Amino acid sequence: MSKVLVVVPTFNEAENLPKLAQELLSLPVPGLEMLVVDDNSPDGTGKIADDLAVQHQGRVHVLHRAGKQGLGTAYVQGFKWAINYGADVIMQMDADFSHPPSAIVEMVEQTKTYDAVIGSRYVKGGRLDERWSFGRKLLSWWANSVWVRSILRTPVRDNTGGFRAWRRATLVGMDLDRIRSNGYIFQVEITYIALRLGYKFCEVPIYFADRKYGKSKMGLKIQIEAALRVFEVWWRHHNLTPKMRAAEG
Repeated sequence: MSKVLVVVPTFNEAENLPKLAQELLSLPVPGLEMLVVDDNSPDGTGKIADDLAVQHQGRVHVLHRAGKQGLGTAYVQGFKWAINYGADVIMQMDADFSHPPSAIVEMVEQTKTYDAVIGSRYVKGGRLDERWSFGRKLLSWWANSVWVRSILRTPVRDNTGGFRAWRRATLVGMDLDRIRSNGYIFQVEITYIALRLGYKFCEVPIYFADRKYGKSKMGLKIQIEAALRVFEVWWRHHNLTPKMRAAEG
């Protein structure tokens, strides 16, 4: 039986985390566990995570960090923990219910065929929340399907989405120390590295909902900065080839 570990970074997600844990642990996915990577949330999310780990011993794990250190480093530390833990499939998702837990079943199944799987808003069948304004939908679509794809020449349609499933061997072969981004551009960078190294992606359509609880942390300034950093990602990694995959130590 494969061990599936879902890495969930948190910062002030006290309202969401118990609900998310309940949904994840009830999924019909054998061997599924979750790792909460908490950045010392002022609202007590870390304590709630610890309580969940006691309640669901062996299925919920917690990695505490000293403070808010960024999404990219949270995922990299979570991925490294998962690799050392022996996970076969390593997933990443937000804690705010914008990513539907039910899609995990299909995403894990697709890792039997593909090196990485993206829960995608921009393939056939994928949808955005109806409450999003036309301008917000247009900006998100343009950033993924036009801007990133034209600069990086990537076949992936949802390059900034944070809902993914990775084979263990894919993350090991990528060498996570290559990653330099620490904001929302992290998703673009890790995708581009994997593609340059020859790993194959599959995109599973999802319905991307606006967060149900709490407040969004994604502002216009962050979006603009991420868009400009795409050039940096290209410059840093465009010379990678499949021969440069890392071997598991």
